[in-house]
Amino acid sequence: MPVNIDPAHVPVLVVYNVDPAWAAPDREEVVSVSTSLGRAIAEVGHPTSFLPVEGADIAEYLSAYHPLEHIVLNWCEGIPGVPHSEWMAADTLTRQGFVFTGADASTLALSQNKYRVKKILDLSSIPTPRWRLCTRPDSDGWDRFPAIVKPVNEHCSEGITRDSVVMNRKDLTRRVAYILDVYRQTALVEDFIDGREFHVSLWGNGKLKMLPPAEMDFSVFPDIHDRLCTYDAKFVPGSDPYEKIRTLLPAPLDQEELHRLERVCSAAYQVIGCRDYARIDVRYKDGLFFVLDVNPNADISEDASMACAAELAGFSYGEMGSRLISLAARRHPVWGDDRGTG
Repeated sequence: MPVNIDPAHVPVLVVYNVDPAWAAPDREEVVSVSTSLGRAIAEVGHPTSFLPVEGADIAEYLSAYHPLEHIVLNWCEGIPGVPHSEWMAADTLTRQGFVFTGADASTLALSQNKYRVKKILDLSSIPTPRWRLCTRPDSDGWDRFPAIVKPVNEHCSEGITRDSVVMNRKDLTRRVAYILDVYRQTALVEDFIDGREFHVSLWGNGKLKMLPPAEMDFSVFPDIHDRLCTYDAKFVPGSDPYEKIRTLLPAPLDQEELHRLERVCSAAYQVIGCRDYARIDVRYKDGLFFVLDVNPNADISEDASMACAAELAGFSYGEMGSRLISLAARRHPVWGDDRGTG
């Protein structure tokens, strides 16, 4: 955002989804984390409004707001009741003329499909674990172990447990069959890189900035099956992985390693089409950084790795949110310069 524009002149509309079918504690948590960020942004100076989306017609919810009068902080991770619809929310915002933070609909749709992401990473010569798709319950000739089996169309470690790491063809076949049966989608089989794992937040457009990387420390776990970020590790307080995986921030890396990590993550950010901000998940082994996943609509709640990394870099929670808004505002016909840099 041009330096002569005060945050007080840039009203923000925080848009987030609350599915009525969720359990009450889940609904309450989403409202809590969304309002927490909105209040932090308001404290920095942005006039801030909140728009919880509880139904399928997002356009109807938006109809009370004029696109020239707001920047949307897009925290809408889907249309209530519609699986894998994160991209549809962004598409509606675009069709209604709103400028919003984060990736556009095409990038969000791309990131939902791990197969397409892996193909682009490979074609761009960005290191990523070797992989194969399995559409039937057998090993399909895969003979590299340890391996990890994932649903091809899920995010947030959905479908990832300690059983996802397999050590032989028998276990691989069993896990592929599980993914096909439970998730009704293709299984992605990858080399399991049993090395250090980093969550790397970046922001910017054109000129990118890597925030201090976070390392997931699995050293307390002697069993290889536990050395990964499962769904439980992220979302189930009280579980062993949630309680015992430590986050090292900043990650203990030397300057040469940081430079190589930034180069790999910046390349992944750009080829996938990320905008404003993203988080790249990476494994490090034998001197190589391997991109595991690209998250163009990464978690920006107060205790997530991006907010913690931004704080370490000198940004309060509200200032972090304001920075994302400023990047989006450059695309706005009133406040922007349309250069998309920064």
